[in-house]
Amino acid sequence: MAIGERIRFFRNLRGMTQKYLGTVVGFPEKTADIRMAQYESGSRTPKADLTESLAGVLGVSPLALSVPDIDSYLGLMHTLFTLEDRYGLTIEKGENVVSMRVDPRKGKDATELFEMVNAWAEQAEKYRNGDISREDYDKWRYNYPKYDENSGYVKVPSQELSDILVEALKNKLPE
Repeated sequence: MAIGERIRFFRNLRGMTQKYLGTVVGFPEKTADIRMAQYESGSRTPKADLTESLAGVLGVSPLALSVPDIDSYLGLMHTLFTLEDRYGLTIEKGENVVSMRVDPRKGKDATELFEMVNAWAEQAEKYRNGDISREDYDKWRYNYPKYDENSGYVKVPSQELSDILVEALKNKLPE
């Protein structure tokens, strides 16, 4: 799915109009819907700073907007072949089922992918078991890795926040 299609997907998921999304990210009200239509149709491609703004308004990671272009079945297949080559993805055929696996023994990249896919499997299982809502599951997926406490990719507090906390704790300590 191209970036424009992802923008449209998340905009519709959030119940926003093109005009609303465009004005929130800073386009003039008069042309906001036209500009968003251009991005969604693929006639224009947003630069990194606009992608960041759009992601913020849509409540997703910028990475959720800029996924590989898998518009065609052939493009998807070649993406899967690349995952096999680079990340150790394997495919197995069973009775009436085809499964993909990640073997962490295939190297560092395979281990990283295994850990990420394993975290995804855990969230999917929580959703299937009713432990989390669809909204929570989607929030986890569309903002990954922001809410994955087990990954090494979770953002750490800013230096400014850290300084504030250190200063507050200093004032609480006896001298």
